[in-house]
Amino acid sequence: MTFVERFRREWLSNIPTELLSGTLVALALIPEAIGFSIVAGVDPKIGLYASFSIAVVTAIVGGRPAMISAATASTAVLMITLVRDHGLQYLFAATVLMGLIQIVAGALRLGLLMKFVSRSVMTGFVNALAILIFMAQLPQLINVGWPTYPMVAAGLGIIYLFPYVTKRVPSALVAIIVLTAFTLLSGIKLRTVGDMGELPSSLPFFALPQVPFNFETLRIILPYSLTMAAVGLLESLLTASIVDDMTDTSSNKNRECVGQGVANFVTGFLGAMGGCAMIGQSVINVTAGARTRLSTLFAGCLLLFLIVVLGDWVKQIPMAALVAVMIMVSISTFSWSSVTNLRSHPLSSSVVMLTVVVLVVVTGDLSMGVLGGVVMSGVFFAAKVARLLDVGSERSADGGGITYRVRGQVFFASAQSLIDAFDYQDVPARVCIDVSAAHFWDISAIGALDDIVLKLRRHGADVEVMGLNQASETMVEKFGTHHRAQTP
Repeated sequence: MTFVERFRREWLSNIPTELLSGTLVALALIPEAIGFSIVAGVDPKIGLYASFSIAVVTAIVGGRPAMISAATASTAVLMITLVRDHGLQYLFAATVLMGLIQIVAGALRLGLLMKFVSRSVMTGFVNALAILIFMAQLPQLINVGWPTYPMVAAGLGIIYLFPYVTKRVPSALVAIIVLTAFTLLSGIKLRTVGDMGELPSSLPFFALPQVPFNFETLRIILPYSLTMAAVGLLESLLTASIVDDMTDTSSNKNRECVGQGVANFVTGFLGAMGGCAMIGQSVINVTAGARTRLSTLFAGCLLLFLIVVLGDWVKQIPMAALVAVMIMVSISTFSWSSVTNLRSHPLSSSVVMLTVVVLVVVTGDLSMGVLGGVVMSGVFFAAKVARLLDVGSERSADGGGITYRVRGQVFFASAQSLIDAFDYQDVPARVCIDVSAAHFWDISAIGALDDIVLKLRRHGADVEVMGLNQASETMVEKFGTHHRAQTP
């Protein structure tokens, strides 16, 4: 594909839909960016500027078209103690270093680590995020006036029924416009975007973080930067994979690492907080029909225009309208089929999925849940493969020899089972170990083979290992000892 063809596909496909989707995302970003700023303990403009900067930069240099990146809760919670103990300028410096770490991660092709995230972990991640998105709306539904509830219900009604009229305009955007107009005309008192916090009235500007450039500063910010970089990349790569599935397309995960890094690097110099991909906003964007980078770029630019130029109008948007949109996102994000699949899927897969959900919801830490799920998937997989190992034996007609036939995968989890399958008490003069139907994966497997051969030799047997495939033979030649050892 030529550059021109790729540019048209990534930027100029179905422009009206992309602009409408971007508009919807920009409106939905405002209260979330303000809320995440409050979580981090900083002024609302810090999160709003971050959402603008990260969205615009990742639209240009990121690896996943139509994915929305901005200030997020998962990174905001990591900044609390840094801001409290050292101040805002250290947060900006940590954000710059966070970006550099992510750029290095992309250069080292760490995006390939996504191959080790199982489908069960992905499903658990999606379900946990859906639950967290819904829970985040509860403060807007508790201790509020009764008109809030019919307004939210009306918003959901518009969202789900308007597509029967036309799908050319995102129904969520229609809901926001209709409910805002109704609120202004009727004079109903509802909580609005303006009640969330003060909107900025000026553009962000480039400035170096006002911190000492020495090793003491590096010692302070490095742990925060490493944690924010890891959590940001984890959420971004998982979100990219989810958008891949939703759009039936693929994306460059290593480029996404670099794109996230460049975005955070730039954002730190604009006096804003770090961020990453947002599953909720990405689902909004894709569900509304967006498929290109234009929607992300437009969302970021429009966000800045809305808060700086049209802030007085934006402040009047009722939170009930945005709550309805986010409830829709929660419902559409949750994998409802995973509930019915609990009875048909393997128990280990269901346990992994539920573990991820519980860990994320209880701790609020996406990385904790995903890493726990990955570890459990690895343990279950290793246990499953280890059980596939089979060792059979056959005595020779004269009783002076025995042939052991090894079938399956030999690695750290099955190495001890291989050792235990041999008889070291009644050892004949000749022992043949046929491994033509087996594969040796690691040094634990090679060590097990060494132990078996050397034990049999100590009982006076003449041991022959036959049928090693090329890869296994290479491992034996490099790490094994039995073929070099002499019989005592």
